[in-house]
Amino acid sequence: MSFSSKWDRKDQGPGLVDRLRGSARATTPLKTQLEQANRQVRLLISQLDGTVNRIKQRDATIFRNVVSALAKHDMQHAVVYANELTEVRKMGKMVTQAQLAMEQIALRLGTINDLGEIANTLAPAVSVIRNMKEDLRIALPEADKEIGELSGLLSSVLVDAGTAGGISLNFDLANEDAQKVLDEASAVAEQRMKESFPEIPANVLAQDEREGLTA
Repeated sequence: MSFSSKWDRKDQGPGLVDRLRGSARATTPLKTQLEQANRQVRLLISQLDGTVNRIKQRDATIFRNVVSALAKHDMQHAVVYANELTEVRKMGKMVTQAQLAMEQIALRLGTINDLGEIANTLAPAVSVIRNMKEDLRIALPEADKEIGELSGLLSSVLVDAGTAGGISLNFDLANEDAQKVLDEASAVAEQRMKESFPEIPANVLAQDEREGLTA
């Protein structure tokens, strides 16, 4: 089957060759599969955005507690709150990085128009999701099933595209490209955290370091 027919063809069910091979799975057009994947990616982005907003609210509350404890000269509680704030911000950076990486995947999915673009664009996207799967599950435990389905769907599209076009995928190059996406997302997430969240007072951090040395 040519790629163009597999790209847009209607779901016609298994043909004679498929039946002879024991395949009972109807073939879904690649274009339809990619559109479905893009919808799932954008849903995850929306969910991650909600998580980021909740983290911001939590951060603001804890930061006020730090300031309040400092105003009362209560360094013990200020340090406790500051440590909690540090953990919240680690989660914030992780979720923001995941959101940025998923946005890159959505952009890539929206640009695919032919077989070559599937091979060059989708393989890194699959690698990104696999690398971030654990972080996504931590950030969105309620979406664990959807994340697994998305990874499986994109992998299926890659296999179908490779079969239709008779091409082999360069996974080393895909992983390298995926790492670039993740590194860029991490750098942007770090910058966003600095711009969006006030710094923890230096004297609280210094107190925490002193307590750590004497512990």
